[in-house]
Amino acid sequence: MATTQIYYRIIRLVYVMPTIRVREWTKDRIEEIRNRESHSSHDSVIKSLLKDRELAKFASPQQDEPELSTPDLERNVDKEFESLTVFSELQAPEDGIIFLWCPQCVSEIAHLTVEDRVNITQIELGCQNCLHRLDQHALVAIEIGYPIEQKLVEEAVEADLKRCVVDYWDRTLESTSEQSSEAADVEDLVWAIDQYCKEFNWACSTEYPAVSIQAGRRYRDEVTGETLEVLELVSADNNQINSYRIRRFESASADSNGVDPEVLSADEVVELIADRRLTVIEDG
Repeated sequence: MATTQIYYRIIRLVYVMPTIRVREWTKDRIEEIRNRESHSSHDSVIKSLLKDRELAKFASPQQDEPELSTPDLERNVDKEFESLTVFSELQAPEDGIIFLWCPQCVSEIAHLTVEDRVNITQIELGCQNCLHRLDQHALVAIEIGYPIEQKLVEEAVEADLKRCVVDYWDRTLESTSEQSSEAADVEDLVWAIDQYCKEFNWACSTEYPAVSIQAGRRYRDEVTGETLEVLELVSADNNQINSYRIRRFESASADSNGVDPEVLSADEVVELIADRRLTVIEDG
């Protein structure tokens, strides 16, 4: 396919185990540095080189060309982490190297060597560990600046990856709702995020407006002030937004006894999620 050909002209994609790897023709140089500087492993050499911004000279020799990464070309993305980026927002990775991780099972799927800027709008990879299919809205790119070893010791990687993804979903839902003139674009995004929440079994964070509706939870409509108690799914079609049976009352403290259930339609679900109107009410 033409799209696949474009992908491989822009990047070199390599499936790897969770460790840093490099092109074959750099190994001799890395081994030489390892012996000279008494590094414990090849990974140690690479990390040291990257800190000095020298690896690009060995891994991606460039001809003299105009610099493409100028301030005018950069999108101003106000994201949660500087060196963790959901693939859809990836622009010009530090040193041209990124590691793609699955936020569900917290494992590395692949690494990319990128020439200049990332200009891919769609991508899909399968995680060989948990078998989930991940696209540009769920793959997390870890750049060299992220202190992966420290975070692994602190057992903080899982929380960081999830927070990175949910922050991206929150901002992207808001911007798509505001900017897109196509209702189908908004519906497709809400559906895709809802599917990931269900597949990952992620409970909605109380730090962000809800990115998905889940049976058994209560939500506050920040526009009307009403509380929505989600009772159950009415439809269960994995290919479209589902409708739910809910109880709606004036406040979180109101007695739900005697309140008749009603159906929250798929269109209403899309509107509530896309307009960032719902916040999760914590149990208790």
